[in-house]
Amino acid sequence: MEYQDVLNYLYEKTPMFQKIGAGAYKEGLDNVKFLDEQYGHPHKAYPTIHVAGTNGKGSVSHTIASVLQAAGYKVGLYTSPHLKDFSERIRINGTQISHDYVVDFTERAMNLIESQKPSFFEFTTMMAFCYFKDNNVDVAVIEVGLGGRLDSTNIITPILSIITNISFDHIKQLGNTIESIAGEKAGIIKPKVPVVVGEAPVDLRPIYDQKGSPVVYAEDFEYPPIDFELKGFCQEKNKKTIRAALEVLKLQFDITDDNIKEGFAKVVENTGLCGRWQKIGDSPTIMIDTAHNEGGIRYVAEQLLAQKCSVLRIVFGMVNDKDINAVLALMPKKAKYYFTNASISRALPAADLQKSAMQYDLKGDCYSTVNDAYKQACADASPDDFIYIGGSNFVVAEVM
Repeated sequence: MEYQDVLNYLYEKTPMFQKIGAGAYKEGLDNVKFLDEQYGHPHKAYPTIHVAGTNGKGSVSHTIASVLQAAGYKVGLYTSPHLKDFSERIRINGTQISHDYVVDFTERAMNLIESQKPSFFEFTTMMAFCYFKDNNVDVAVIEVGLGGRLDSTNIITPILSIITNISFDHIKQLGNTIESIAGEKAGIIKPKVPVVVGEAPVDLRPIYDQKGSPVVYAEDFEYPPIDFELKGFCQEKNKKTIRAALEVLKLQFDITDDNIKEGFAKVVENTGLCGRWQKIGDSPTIMIDTAHNEGGIRYVAEQLLAQKCSVLRIVFGMVNDKDINAVLALMPKKAKYYFTNASISRALPAADLQKSAMQYDLKGDCYSTVNDAYKQACADASPDDFIYIGGSNFVVAEVM
């Protein structure tokens, strides 16, 4: 089979949250534990760092991997979702998993897939764990897919657990209160394994403290200034989380101040991260960002309001399982909107988004494809305008 044939097979046989949403979610760890047993517990062959949180976990995961790579370690990195190609999810020192490995691993697993019927994330988590073992990584940074307690990655016992922050997202799976969501994220905490929490209001801290593991609250500390390649208001919070995590990791890894500076300065080069307040054009300025829930959009909205430009133009689309109203309530009113929908079944139709946006005095036209919306925004813009594209990973992916 060719690489694309294998991906098509996996998309058909293993439910994928990225494509169909909640229908792909399998509650419980029994299935992934069975797979883990079949593959001989590959994640036990190397130390792991486990990263959860509503927002920022991708930036934190990539930056920690970048610093460890700068320190000379061979670093596995498992994140999701991908933007353009599946192989973005699994990397070693920034290099994506080879297509040949994906094909071979899947072909050898077909009987297991047919009999066990794993979800896409369960199977690809096992693929990542095996790939890292087969390539003898020194350490792997593992990003939670959804939640924490029942996430497929939560079969590992890491050397460090990180929870970036808590806000509302995936409430059907994680609960409709901040406390319940925090409890699900705290499910990654293992006995005696140190924990770094990025942002935690005082009333949520008992949820983490009661687990009995040593907890560091990053926001309680100050760190020397450092140049960070990743831009955007949210990265100031992420920066503290990363610095706190690195202080813990220094106890097990040889990490110098120069390694930290290099890792912060070369996140994109070292790990291939993209889509975080990323400029893709000048005159007019064109910016993309993958923020897609209330917590993430709050930072983006502040950033947009701070822009000095002639006209703010926003190409915007969302998926249908997010809190649309909470997001729209944060968006700038003084802007020209280009409402659209990505080409996936989860996408909220542009007309429905436009109708909801009108309640918040957000005005603009509808476009049936992201490309049409993007082209029109560019055609309308003058050199001193600012174009922002976002609202969904899938919208961003279609302009990259």
